Amino acid sequence: MAILFDSTSRLFTLTTAHSMYQMKADRYGVLLHTWFGMKGSAFDYSYRIAYADRGFSGNPYDAGDDRTYSLDALPLEFPAYGSGDYRAAALKVRYPDGTSACDLRYLKHEIREGKYSLPGLPALYDAPDQEQQAHETPAPAGCGSRSDTLIITLEDTRRMFYVHLYYGVMEDLDIITRAVCVENHSEDDIYLENIQSVCVDYLHGEYDLHTFYGRHVKERNYQRSPLMHGSQSVGSTRGTSSHQYNPFLILSDRDTTEDTGNCYGFSFLYSGDFLGNAELDQYNQTRLLLGIHPDNFCYCVRPTERFYAPEAALAYSAQGLGRLSRIFHRAYRTHLCRGKWTAKRRPVLLNDWEGVYFDFDGDKLIQMARDAADLGIELFVMDDGWFGKRDLDVSGLGDWTVNVKKLGCTLKELSDQIHGLGLQFGIWFEPEGINEDSDLYRAHPDWAFTIPGKQPTRSRLQLLLDFSREDVREYIFSHICQVLDSARIEYLKWDLNRSLADLYSASLPAKRQGEVMHRYVLGLYDMLEKLTQRYPDMLIEGCSGGGGRFDAGMLYYTPQIWCSDDTDAIERLSIQYGTSFGYPVSTMGSHVSHCPNEQTRRITPLNTRATVAMSGTFGYELDVNKMTEEEKTIVKAQIREFKEYYDLIQYGDYYRLTDPNKVEAYHGWEFAAPDGSEALLCIVALQIHPNGPGRWMCLKGLKADSVYLVHGQKYPGDALMNSGLLLPTATEEYESFRLHIVECPAV
Repeated sequence: MAILFDSTSRLFTLTTAHSMYQMKADRYGVLLHTWFGMKGSAFDYSYRIAYADRGFSGNPYDAGDDRTYSLDALPLEFPAYGSGDYRAAALKVRYPDGTSACDLRYLKHEIREGKYSLPGLPALYDAPDQEQQAHETPAPAGCGSRSDTLIITLEDTRRMFYVHLYYGVMEDLDIITRAVCVENHSEDDIYLENIQSVCVDYLHGEYDLHTFYGRHVKERNYQRSPLMHGSQSVGSTRGTSSHQYNPFLILSDRDTTEDTGNCYGFSFLYSGDFLGNAELDQYNQTRLLLGIHPDNFCYCVRPTERFYAPEAALAYSAQGLGRLSRIFHRAYRTHLCRGKWTAKRRPVLLNDWEGVYFDFDGDKLIQMARDAADLGIELFVMDDGWFGKRDLDVSGLGDWTVNVKKLGCTLKELSDQIHGLGLQFGIWFEPEGINEDSDLYRAHPDWAFTIPGKQPTRSRLQLLLDFSREDVREYIFSHICQVLDSARIEYLKWDLNRSLADLYSASLPAKRQGEVMHRYVLGLYDMLEKLTQRYPDMLIEGCSGGGGRFDAGMLYYTPQIWCSDDTDAIERLSIQYGTSFGYPVSTMGSHVSHCPNEQTRRITPLNTRATVAMSGTFGYELDVNKMTEEEKTIVKAQIREFKEYYDLIQYGDYYRLTDPNKVEAYHGWEFAAPDGSEALLCIVALQIHPNGPGRWMCLKGLKADSVYLVHGQKYPGDALMNSGLLLPTATEEYESFRLHIVECPAV
């Protein structure tokens, strides 16, 4: 059992393969956080707490005249607003009388075998059948990854509600998950004004905060900053996890590197507004909070009702940032992504978007598909422009009827022709969007997010549908299904191309409008769950103008997400580098596009564009009819090579060898087989100089005592890892190399 409870000291110790998490209910019933870090003895780590008389830090009434006991200075597992702790709180509740002060004390706990799940929300699972569950009953013990569940119940001292703290201990994965449920057992409505899914207090240490910022077409830039006194936060109030910040944070020691040092990862399995906050307090203690952003949130919990906050996944590494990333990579590949495409090889695709945009008809698509089939491409995707009145992005959204006149045939006829070429067929949707110039908007203007009496905020001349409403979702779902059922379709791209604004739902009373944003996300998840259940063999790719909703919550429904609308290979180096800290390569949608690049006008070699795109789901996004015969020959070889290395790239251990944001002549990354038997080294030359010096790259993940073959030359494993491999000399700007390293058979 990975969960130990000492009934005498009321001490909880949670252990994974290499980490330990501990808390205890003290003599007053306050749940203290005592340890998160390296696995050690199941000893009571509360001995580390320094009790002292702290000026201006008040004392609970039941502490009597003990001035050394103050919640303002103690490490707390789930701090509540108004308790005497003046740091950032994990919970704020408004009572019927208008007050908000809350005092939570330990009531009871329960230990279960198997990993919990959450109703209507994504969560890591530990059994193949559990991914289908939509309730909190754990899966049978012994299935999949070895996991256990701890539920600690805290009671408000006014006896108005319970807080159930969920802990999933996924021992083999080195992951601990957190979730929260608030249960109203009063006779009145209570309002949640803030609820965070995780809080971790560190008693001492000097830490760096690692975050991932950006914008549209420049997402998830890596940023590392020393924590200073006060609060440092990232978050989103855009209705999505956003291009601007990502709901994945790392806290590390100041001297932590890729391969050494302590670091702690926090990943939020949620696709809406979020807030990640790190606070260094007056006593040099650090508090890390992660959960729903409170700015657009106020949720009514009625008597006997429960509210579930989303899950957060936590991991610890004593071997640096690279090891931390690989923990999340493995967990998300195998116990977050679901369905047949979790382990099945995904097809190499051609998306028509950057090749033709809206300028196409059925004949043009068939011409593209014919050339694509000759190249070895396996899936043809028809992007925006196939439905309604949709020749530009200013009209037609919401009218999910096939434009037979534009295509010159029915969708079934088009699909049949593409399948006749030996290709699979995919299609693009933006179900959440609506144009004012659409039949749907003219019939149901109240279905769009608008505020009565106020002109709406437009983006790309579109509004958003109120997915918090079941009737709206049912209408859209039925029309999507009519399209999908009308033809043979194996792939769906689910897009969203604006942030939420003008939040108002005609289906909710005024006092409950603060629920709209969260209900919207729940509605999105409801739609995606129904879609995956109805079409279990369909590959669904998430997208929000590229990476605007690249988060662990979406991966539960879509095993891959379009990484960015920026398809420039050199720009993608930093985008995919930042993404790799929290997400596996197998989730990153990445394509070879034409040159000069659409976004940057940069010219890069076709081979380099493939090297970068292969470090993702891999596909093409250009007009193959315009390619030269030489280019087509190169593409055929690229596709064969990707298929050859597919398992190594998608399921191997990923190593960041250099940082593309720093001034280096070469940027490199590596995929290594978990058993160290082979590796693939990928290199892009960012600078070339005449008569330049030699360049070496140290590899990782090999066997020190084995011998490896690289382009016909043998090298000891320890030499490749410690001394490095001499790289080929680049002869043109942005040239790339893919070097296969294979262990030699033992003699």
